[in-house]
Amino acid sequence: MKNRINVIISLAVTACTIISLCACSQHDPRPSVPLITTEVTSVAQTTKPQSDYVEELMSGMTTEEKVGQMFFACCPGYGAVDYISKYHLGGYVLFGNDFLNKTKEQVIADIQSYQDASSIPMLIGVDEEGGDVVRVSSNMYLSDAPFDSPKNVYLNGGWDAVETTETTKAQLLSSLGINVNMAPVCDVTSDPYAFMYSRSFSDNVADVNTFVSKAVTIAGNNHVGSVLKHFPGYGNNVDTHTGVAVDSRKLDEFEKTDLQPFKTGISKGADCVMVSHNIVECMDGEYPASLSKKVHDYLRNTMHFGGVVITDDLSMEAITQYTGSDTSAVFAAKNGNDMLCCSDIDTQYPAVLNAVKTGDITEAQLDASVKRILLWKQKLGILKTKQQSNDE
Repeated sequence: MKNRINVIISLAVTACTIISLCACSQHDPRPSVPLITTEVTSVAQTTKPQSDYVEELMSGMTTEEKVGQMFFACCPGYGAVDYISKYHLGGYVLFGNDFLNKTKEQVIADIQSYQDASSIPMLIGVDEEGGDVVRVSSNMYLSDAPFDSPKNVYLNGGWDAVETTETTKAQLLSSLGINVNMAPVCDVTSDPYAFMYSRSFSDNVADVNTFVSKAVTIAGNNHVGSVLKHFPGYGNNVDTHTGVAVDSRKLDEFEKTDLQPFKTGISKGADCVMVSHNIVECMDGEYPASLSKKVHDYLRNTMHFGGVVITDDLSMEAITQYTGSDTSAVFAAKNGNDMLCCSDIDTQYPAVLNAVKTGDITEAQLDASVKRILLWKQKLGILKTKQQSNDE
C-alpha cells in the first residue's frame, strides 16, 4: 500500500522577513492592542499545497483508513506498532514515558518503527512547551537540561533568548523524527493561582502575540508543525483534567485579548488549532468548546481558519463527565473536530467508524477532515509525490 502513498509537494523555500503582529498538557494588559510588529527571519513556502495528490490518495482509501487518519492517538505503552496497522492511525502523541531513559538512537528507532508500520506517514507529536511541560528535554540523554518556560526565558534573556531557545527546541524535535509540537500556548492568563498561569507567556496580549509569531515561524522553518492551544483561550479557569470549567466572560473580551494570539499564529502559518474543554458561555453555554459546533463555526467562519482542528485529550474528566468515554469521540467529530486526541483507541475508533457507516457522521464531513489532515502532512514534507517516489 505504500506504493499508493505518493503524496506531497517538495517545499520550495526562500528566505524572507516576516512582520509579526497555542493535551494531551505580567504586565499591563492592553484591551484592544493591534498585532505587534517584530522581525523574524522565515523560510516561506512559495508553492501552494498540491491538493491533486491528496485527492488521488484519498480516492484509493477505505473508510477504515480515513477514520484512522482522524486519530492523533496517545501512544500506548505496549503494542504501539500493532495499533498502527489495526486502526490506520493518523498520528501518535508521545509522552514522558516514551522517552524515559532512552538514548537519541533508541527514540529515533522507535519513531521510525511507527512510520515503517504505517501505510500513510504519521504525524508524530509531543508537548514540548518548556517549563512545566517538557516531554523530551526532561531526558538527560536527549538534552543537557529541560527547556525553561518561554515566560522565564524571556524574563532572563529577552527576545533573543526566546528565539535561540525555540530554535534549539525545534531542531531537537526534528532530529528525533518528531514533526509536530503541541505548542505554543496562546492562552493569556493573569491570575498567578490559575491552572494555566505558569504555562502562559504573559498577561499582556502584545507580548503573547510576539511570542506566538516567533514560535510558529521558527518551528515551521525547521519542518515542525505548530498546534495553537487552547482555543478560544483558557484564561484564568480551573484545570479541565479534573472537571468542567465554565468561562462567563463576554465575547468582546475574548476578541480583544484571548483570540488575538490565535489570529497571530494562524497568520504565521500554523496549521492546527487545539480546542479546549472549557464551556465558553459567550459562544455556547451548553457544550464544552471541544464539543461545540458553535465554537467550531466561529473558528472556521469568523476567524477563517482552514487547517486542522483537534480536541484536547478526550479522556479528561471535563469530557468524560459530560458525554461518557464511549461517545466523546463521535460527539467531537460530529461537531467539527478533524482530529481526535484520545488514549482509548479500542473504544473510540470503532465508535467513530460505526458513526460514519450509519451516516451519523457523513462521508462528506469525513473526507473534508481527512483532506485537511493530509494537506498538513504534505506541507510538513512527510508525504511524497509520485515523481519523488519514482526518482528514488
